[in-house]
Amino acid sequence: MAVDLLLGLQWGDEGKGKIVDVLTSNYDIIARFQGGPNAGHTLEFDGIKHVLRTIPSGIFHDKAINVIGNGVVIDPVVLAQELDGLKQFNINYVERLIISRKAHIICPTHRLLDAASEAAKGKAKIGSTLKGIGPTYMDKTGRNGIRVGDIELDNWKEKYRALADKHEDLIGFHNVDIQYDLKELEEEFFTAIERLKELTFIDSEEYLHQAQKQGKSILAEGAQGSLLDIDFGTYPFVTSSNTTAAGACTGLGVAPNRIGEVFGIFKAYTTRVGSGPFPTELFDETGEKMAKVGHEFGAVTGRPRRCGWLDLVALKYACQVNGVTQLMMMKGDVLSGFDALQVCTAYKYKGETIEHLPYNIEAENITPIYSEFACWEDDLTQMTSVDQFPKELNAYIEFLEKELEIPIKIVSVGPDRKQTIHR
Repeated sequence: MAVDLLLGLQWGDEGKGKIVDVLTSNYDIIARFQGGPNAGHTLEFDGIKHVLRTIPSGIFHDKAINVIGNGVVIDPVVLAQELDGLKQFNINYVERLIISRKAHIICPTHRLLDAASEAAKGKAKIGSTLKGIGPTYMDKTGRNGIRVGDIELDNWKEKYRALADKHEDLIGFHNVDIQYDLKELEEEFFTAIERLKELTFIDSEEYLHQAQKQGKSILAEGAQGSLLDIDFGTYPFVTSSNTTAAGACTGLGVAPNRIGEVFGIFKAYTTRVGSGPFPTELFDETGEKMAKVGHEFGAVTGRPRRCGWLDLVALKYACQVNGVTQLMMMKGDVLSGFDALQVCTAYKYKGETIEHLPYNIEAENITPIYSEFACWEDDLTQMTSVDQFPKELNAYIEFLEKELEIPIKIVSVGPDRKQTIHR
C-alpha cells in the first residue's frame, strides 16, 4: 500500500499538526520523517491545546501507531517532557509510540555547541532555535553521531564521552562566553535516556516495508516547511534536514515508487520565524493585525512570527519540488475584515519580470508584483460547510487553484479539529 505524505509548503508553522490529527482516523501508522524538537506541532480539541515537538501528531488516537523515523533527531530530555505531558490524558504511549534505531540523539553538548556557534556569528546569525539540531545533523553527516540503537550497546557511554569531549573542545574554539554545568546537564540527559528505553526500538525501514505488505495505511508527517529545506530552501537561513517529499524516502526508508498522495499545507498568508529573506513581508499595521489575529508566535520558541501576503511564486515552487497532489489552506479566518487582499504573483528580479523562484530572493534583488482581491467580512470560525463561504473567499480559493493547478481539498477556519471544512 502506498505511503501518503503531509508537509508544509512555506517557512513552517502552516498547521501540519492539526491536519495530521484530522486525518489520522484514516491511517494505521503516522510516521515523522525529519526534524527535531525545533518543530512545534499544535493540536487543539476538547478545549485543550497540545504542542508536540518530537512525537507524531497521531498520538491522541487510540488505534494509530506513531513512528519516529530515522531522519528525526531526538533530544531525550525533551521527549521525556512530552511523555510526561501525555500522562494526564491517559495516553498509552508505550504501546503507540515506536522509534527507529537509526534516529540520531541530541546530546547536551550539541545544544551548547549550537549556542556557541550562533553567538560567534554575531549579526550574521541565522536565527537558530538553539535546540542542538544543526550540530546533531553535522555529526550525522560527519559520521560521529550517536544513534538510538547505540544505547542498546554495552560501550555506548564510552562513545558518548568521546563525542562530548570533542564538543567541549569545539565550544572553546568559538571563543565566546557560554556558561554551563555539563555535569548537571548530563544527569538530566542520562535519566531521560532511561525513559527512552521504556519505548520499543525498531528497524523502521523493515517495519514500514512489512506494514505496506500487510496493507496498512501510512501517513508520513513532515516538520518545518519546504522553504526551510537544506537543499531547496532559502539557504543559509534553513533547517538542517530535507523537509520536502524526498526527505520522507530517506527519513523513513520508503522507496520513491511507494509514495501516494502528497498533501501540501499552506497559510492563506505567509509567515516566517527568525532571519532570512521574505519578499512579501509587511512592516505596517496590516502585518501587525495579521500577527495579532493569527496569534503568530512560535509554538516552541515563543518568538513572534514575521507576517506578509501570500507569495504565490514561492508556493508554486514548493508544489513543484514536492509533487503536491492535494492542497489544504489554513487560517483563512485570520484574513476576515481586511480592506483588500494582496497576492504576489510574480517578482521583478534585476529588472526582469519572472514567475519562478530565483537563486537569491534577498530584498535588494526582488520586488514583489501583486494582484489585489476583495476581502470577506464574515467570521469564518463558526462555519461548518462550504455552502456558507462568502463569495470573496470562494473567488480567492478558485484563483489559487487555477494558478497552482492543484485542488484545495481542505479549508481550515480555526485552530480546533472541528473547524476543518472539506471541499
